[in-house]
Amino acid sequence: MESKLRKLGFEGIGNLKTPPPSYSIKSVVKFLKENINEDDHRLAISLGVGDPSGFKCFRTTNIAEDAIVGAVRSAKFNSYAPTGGILSARRAIAEYLSNDLPYQLSPEDVYVTLGCKHAMEMIVKVLARPEANILLPRPGFRIYETYANSHHLELRHFDLLPQKGWEVDLDAVEAIADENTIAMVIINPGNPCGSVYSYEHLSKIAETARKLGILVVADEVYGHIVFGSKPFVPMGVFGSTVPVITLGSISKRWMVPGWRLGWLVTSDPTGLLQICGIADSIKSALNPAPFSPTFIQAAVPEILEKTTEEFFSKTINILRAASAFCYDKLKEIPCITCPQRAEGAMFVLVKLNLSLLEDIEDDMEFCLKLAKEESLVILPGVTVGLKNWLRITFSVEQSYLEDGLGRLRSFCGRHAKKP
Repeated sequence: MESKLRKLGFEGIGNLKTPPPSYSIKSVVKFLKENINEDDHRLAISLGVGDPSGFKCFRTTNIAEDAIVGAVRSAKFNSYAPTGGILSARRAIAEYLSNDLPYQLSPEDVYVTLGCKHAMEMIVKVLARPEANILLPRPGFRIYETYANSHHLELRHFDLLPQKGWEVDLDAVEAIADENTIAMVIINPGNPCGSVYSYEHLSKIAETARKLGILVVADEVYGHIVFGSKPFVPMGVFGSTVPVITLGSISKRWMVPGWRLGWLVTSDPTGLLQICGIADSIKSALNPAPFSPTFIQAAVPEILEKTTEEFFSKTINILRAASAFCYDKLKEIPCITCPQRAEGAMFVLVKLNLSLLEDIEDDMEFCLKLAKEESLVILPGVTVGLKNWLRITFSVEQSYLEDGLGRLRSFCGRHAKKP
């Protein structure tokens, strides 16, 4: 049996001492954590993952907690949920999203998913066709690449422009699209860039997509988490110009990623997605798929309708201060360039100047040595499609952020080239 399993490729990888072959965020963060020096008695700090739920200052609202408890104790939601989600949840999500749109969504436009990643996979699965291709942002959230590859959907990348606030290079989009291009993905507010797109830029994206005859998949999992000069504008505002598939969840705005409640929404007032069969394909794709727990779905109406503005404002104020602090401290480190202060989401993307450092070849080696020497985990840019950049998460307690950025500065000073 052992020899047969080895022949079939089930040989263990042993202790992981080299970077994982697939640069997924989870695998790289795990790898870096496993290389932290056990003899360092300082608290290990991770600025590598966008999950603030473990910090007291980011605890979710008691309205959400009470809604979950009430749904469980009612004993009405212990059964399987129907495909696409229970009606009350779909209706509440439609109402919640319609508040920011010039038209009204219906429950039939909404499909409840097992978190936003599940929504990502479902739309990629629906769009996959022989010879079809999808356009993805670089830098971006590379789980889209994983899903595209697993469903045999060709992927092509367009660049985001750091000198223009990480806007989409629309000339590049037009250059790489062809008759087999089916959709483009945008992430707004931006992961990993911390960018927020203006109404004008989103309008240009919609016009470009309309010109090319493609859909827009709008990843808005960080929707409304903005703290700069620009408000959050959902891509669905331009649904009359081009059909939009909106992806979102309660994970980030309510700080509950473990609750796994997301949505896939057809923001398409012209009904084109219905006419061409994509809406039916979404239903078919979801039919055998796992679903978000029924009691979580049942709590959604109360969560969306009753959460106070005070809760949201508190979160935004913390993130605004953290973003500003992070930007100011990073400017003090000579080998790091920060193109702009983050205006949304929970991250900032910065560039490494390796010519100012000794014995460090790339961003992965930088992060590995940083973990070993400072017990600090930061995400190398290769995981988001930009080699020799770093993604830094600032959605943590203030003291945690201060300590982490202090260690980063010490590390860079220690490895700086001597004059």
